[in-house]
Amino acid sequence: MNELLRRIPKVDDLFKVPGWVEIVRIYPEGLAKDVLRDCLDRLRAGIKNGNLTAVPPVEAVLDEVRAEVARRSAPSLKRVINATGVIIHTNLGRSLLPASAVKAITNAAGRYVNLEYDLAEGARGDRYEHCTFILRKLTGCENALVVNNNAAAVILVLNTLAEGREVVISRGELVEIGGSFRIPEVMKKSGAVLREVGTTNRTYKEDFERAIGGETALLMKAHTSNFRIKGFVREIGVDELAELGRTHDVPTYFDAGSGLLMPLKELGISGEPLIREDLAKGMDVISFSGDKLPGAPQAGIIIGKDEYIRAIRKNPLARALRADKLTLAGLEATLLLYLDGEKAKAEVPTLQMLHMDEETLRRRASRIVRILKGRLTGSSVEPAGMFSEVGGGTLPDVYIPSFGIVLKPEGISASRLEERLRCLEIPIIARIEKEAVLLDLRCVLKDEEPVLISGIVSALANG
Repeated sequence: MNELLRRIPKVDDLFKVPGWVEIVRIYPEGLAKDVLRDCLDRLRAGIKNGNLTAVPPVEAVLDEVRAEVARRSAPSLKRVINATGVIIHTNLGRSLLPASAVKAITNAAGRYVNLEYDLAEGARGDRYEHCTFILRKLTGCENALVVNNNAAAVILVLNTLAEGREVVISRGELVEIGGSFRIPEVMKKSGAVLREVGTTNRTYKEDFERAIGGETALLMKAHTSNFRIKGFVREIGVDELAELGRTHDVPTYFDAGSGLLMPLKELGISGEPLIREDLAKGMDVISFSGDKLPGAPQAGIIIGKDEYIRAIRKNPLARALRADKLTLAGLEATLLLYLDGEKAKAEVPTLQMLHMDEETLRRRASRIVRILKGRLTGSSVEPAGMFSEVGGGTLPDVYIPSFGIVLKPEGISASRLEERLRCLEIPIIARIEKEAVLLDLRCVLKDEEPVLISGIVSALANG
């Protein structure tokens, strides 16, 4: 063992080897040294515990160092191909942005912009005005505010309008969304006092009315966007809550969650709150996400009556939760597309994927399968119908007929093939059903097809 330990090359000697010089020419020297020491420590440990009976050549040691340095210095955020069929996939970054939003973000990132500068007056401006005009146009609101996500919007609204006082909400709407974000806990953090009414499955206008008193600051409704209760159910409508607020002179707030800006009835999708319609019913404040159904960057959008939005803007928390220039640029560019509904359907990827017809996907799947069958032997590759989901905690009971590819590998399990696919240089994220790997094409972009095909061939050929 001592003889083997003496054969481990010294660090100073390795620094003189051409292979090492090449490594530090490409990668940060400090990181490379850390990796080298870790590698040599592993060699010593392997010899001492009897797992190593020979010291690898210097070239092999440096190859290991090079590979590890490359891994550590690579960005952790990687491009992936979404073949899950889930359009707004939270784990994969939610909505893709339209080309105009990407261009606007690139411009804002690489150039100075008038973020807080009034070009007409030549004086300090207000960052919150950049999206206000288009939000007024699209929703009919008096004023608007953009923060960094809808969770922030909920906290900000509650803290501004109800700190230290009661917020009345239906027991059936005390929801939890992803990341253990729970309405009761958010209320507590905001300083508001929860006053829940009704039951889990049935809440009436009278329940709210009986709860209103001297300590009532806000009447709240939360959209149960990530689950549905069916059967013997009753919930208070937005119009009923708005009327109740007007009658008792108490402001009303609707956390609409997903943020639908245009109807989806032609897809057979109903039941999702349409922002403009709900605001028109008399709600004082509504908040929703930018990166769900709107298909924009992550943002929390607060709209409503001017007096309440102005108060929310003045809250010191608004600065801590505000959106940056990249979010504002991408959000505004995306929202501008909604001025023309057909243009939005064609250019906002989220809407584009929702409206993509099954026959188009069937043709794509059949063509890809023909190519794959020409390159593969043994494994079963077939086009097949399947169902896509909207995702992002949105429309949980909606399944969209889709088409994709079913892989039944030979010689390895479906779980092993799924692992190989997601370990590719450009990972392919698929799903497993009944010992087969399914690749739904709804969320696979047209220009990603060559990468998808080569990735499948590589994963099935990789021994």
